[in-house]
Amino acid sequence: MYFNKIRFILSAAVFTLLLAGCEKKERPELDPNYPVDQPLPGGDLRFFVPFGGTEEFPRLNSRDSISGHPAQISPLSVVPGGITGDALQGADGKAAKYLDANDFKSAGDFTMAFWMKSAARAGRTEFIMSLVQPGLAWHSSSLFILVENQTATSVTMKVAVKDQWLEGNFNRPMFDDQWHHIVYSFNNTDKKMTYYFDGVEVTGLANNQYNVSNAVSFSGASNLILGGWNKHGGAGGPNDDWVKSYNGLLDQFRLYNKALSASEAMALFTSKQ
Repeated sequence: MYFNKIRFILSAAVFTLLLAGCEKKERPELDPNYPVDQPLPGGDLRFFVPFGGTEEFPRLNSRDSISGHPAQISPLSVVPGGITGDALQGADGKAAKYLDANDFKSAGDFTMAFWMKSAARAGRTEFIMSLVQPGLAWHSSSLFILVENQTATSVTMKVAVKDQWLEGNFNRPMFDDQWHHIVYSFNNTDKKMTYYFDGVEVTGLANNQYNVSNAVSFSGASNLILGGWNKHGGAGGPNDDWVKSYNGLLDQFRLYNKALSASEAMALFTSKQ
């Protein structure tokens, strides 16, 4: 009986200490870098990465300024020397991957706009971006840009929109190792892609470079990848050796849910945005 009382007293004391410890322990704070879902602001700009900041990790300096979400995977470097500040430095086999492109995937009319700087790399097929769509055709991508046959004065450029390929020679010096502003503006009513190079509309293109036969919808899209294609961001798709990532600089990447006009494209160029 005596020992039972001792055991009871000791058990009660241990329980009291544990309870006191639990009461004093504060609830840990959430990591301030952890993305918190909030309502997206209104407007036509639905995704925008300016590639700047003073965070320790590149993925945090590659935040989308619309949602505030950082890149999920970004082994790429953010370096000085961008068009207005820092820029994303491409590298072999690497890319920045984002959870998604916010609500851009509900767009019909759309625009992609960005600054790029790269020297020509002969014999390479480089991918600049991809909007991943698992299971779509053989490539699992609902929107992507690839470039090949690079020279200092021209390049073969291919823009795939829901497996509809807009491709041909692009007689502009995209790869002369200078900063250039590129805009792809798509009108879903006219089914036409308009290209702007350094604020000026590119004319004289073949029909298969701007005509899209079907209505466009990105409703099945998932991740957004910048500076490469699906495999460079750990997403499904072709793993062939010819699939290379973009090795130049990328800055001020924007996605709009509208087709930008000629004056709006020029305004982005002249303001270096």
